[in-house]
Amino acid sequence: MRTTHTTGAVTVQAIAGTHVVLFGTSVTPAAAGGLLGFSIERLDHSTGKQAFLNNFLIFEHNDHGVQSDHSSEHNPFQAFVWGDYAAEPGRDYTYRVSSRYGTPDNLSTGDTVELVVRTEDINDGTHAIFFNRGAAGSQAFATKFPQLHGAAPDGAAWAWLSRGLEEALLAFIAQADGPDWGLRAAIYELQYEPVLKAFGQAAQAGADVQIVFDDIDNSTPAHNGKPAQSAEPATKNFQAIADAGIAHLCTPRSNSHYIAHNKFIVLLHHGEPQQVWTGSTNITAGGIFGHSNVGHAVRSPQVAAHYLSYWNELHSDPAADPLKDWTVADTTPPDHTPEQLLGLSDPAPPDGEIGTVFSPRHGNKALEWYAKLMEGATSSVFLTAAFGVSKELQAIFAEDKPYLRYLMLDNRDGRIDTIARGIESNPDNEVVAGAFIGEGGNNDGWHQWVTEHLTGLNNHVHFVHTKYMLIDPLGADPTVITGSANFSDASTSANDENMLVIRGDTRVADVYLGEFMRLFTHFRLRGRAHAKSNELLPMPGIDPKQATVDALHLRTDSSWTTPAYVPSSPEAKERLLFSGAVA
Repeated sequence: MRTTHTTGAVTVQAIAGTHVVLFGTSVTPAAAGGLLGFSIERLDHSTGKQAFLNNFLIFEHNDHGVQSDHSSEHNPFQAFVWGDYAAEPGRDYTYRVSSRYGTPDNLSTGDTVELVVRTEDINDGTHAIFFNRGAAGSQAFATKFPQLHGAAPDGAAWAWLSRGLEEALLAFIAQADGPDWGLRAAIYELQYEPVLKAFGQAAQAGADVQIVFDDIDNSTPAHNGKPAQSAEPATKNFQAIADAGIAHLCTPRSNSHYIAHNKFIVLLHHGEPQQVWTGSTNITAGGIFGHSNVGHAVRSPQVAAHYLSYWNELHSDPAADPLKDWTVADTTPPDHTPEQLLGLSDPAPPDGEIGTVFSPRHGNKALEWYAKLMEGATSSVFLTAAFGVSKELQAIFAEDKPYLRYLMLDNRDGRIDTIARGIESNPDNEVVAGAFIGEGGNNDGWHQWVTEHLTGLNNHVHFVHTKYMLIDPLGADPTVITGSANFSDASTSANDENMLVIRGDTRVADVYLGEFMRLFTHFRLRGRAHAKSNELLPMPGIDPKQATVDALHLRTDSSWTTPAYVPSSPEAKERLLFSGAVA
């Protein structure tokens, strides 16, 4: 849901997803003078608990090391976009967003905007969307589970990191609880024991369970002193399947030179497709509890039927070219017409149009179509890219636009050097990469933070594993593209992949946008402008040895607001977009 209110000089738009409520705030130019930030107070109607949101950036006046009071009552947010990242789904909240003036040791309150917000219910309507925490390297993780520094999580830490993703995946499978039901799955990494056992339990209950899994031979012999590499994830898949005793349910996908990268499950009732589970989440501990991932259930027989047809093709283990012939015939991009969607010949469901894009395909027309959608945006674009940005999308990022495009990378040393190709230097682009405050974080001015750490569950992609693009998510007609494919050449023309294209569903867009900004804000603080992954640097031009503390404290005057009131500056564009002046 979205709601906008103005009190005096302050306007606030709240955008509520399931676990995130974003606030886009603006003040009149006159009210920006002397503004020290915004405090945000939350009342939870379910529990009666009332408290100010915390701000990890604090005034130097309030800096007492790790014991500092981080309340935004005393350390207002010096940003025009912020969020409550600890909301619960389907709850009513009252928020009070107040402008703050004065001095750090004697703050005064200006205009206050009060908003009543209800977060989205996860299971409401056609789409059920589950993002894991994806922020093991965070202050919350480090303070909640300090005993896990250097050790794998367990117990409560698993549940905190999952944030409902594991539970939802198991619940989706558990719907197949008798002979009237069936499951058809296509899985790249099939290794997490509780999920494998859930498939086995469904089969024991009489459900018709059939799974296609990756068995592509990508092994390499020893060469030039490098050891031989076994086929992965195939080797681990076979071992996990054998350990779980479900080999009779599984068919290897081996007749391809590339990876069988899908992660979807179709639910059938009396042989008819009813729902599909898809997204970016591999069936591994790292996929569910480690790097950022999403599981997206679509309760649409029409969409599920598309996935079932694709699964039937995969089950026959076709070679690449015959499968490409089928995917192109089944889901052909329109001739660069953003008003249409892929693979839809029947009327669209009433709550928004849902298209499907399956791979591999002949050529890169799907990527070209995504680029055309991106080029046709009118107010904003948001993209996650674990492995860099394809040339088709890079070309659009390179163009000058009157609006912002947000890009979130897993790290800055990915397979495609997006930074060197000018994406970050374009002022219309906002770019962050995964980062955390690692060892030594309590030295050289970092004493107000505790040292952060990752789970150790992911060896390759540590931070961002999602694959989604949002086109004009704050408008009345947003487009969300999400699934297993990495917006790359290989994901389009070589791998087994699937994507959803969802248009006109503001609820879906609000959920995805909230989760994007939750991590974007998290990494923007940690990465600053030019930090590499696992480092946290001060703002450019500041010597870390001389002024790290100053760079990481709140300003004591309103100079932080100045860029947000320079016409056409990135800061001004962001303020106007999120506060509702641009949709």
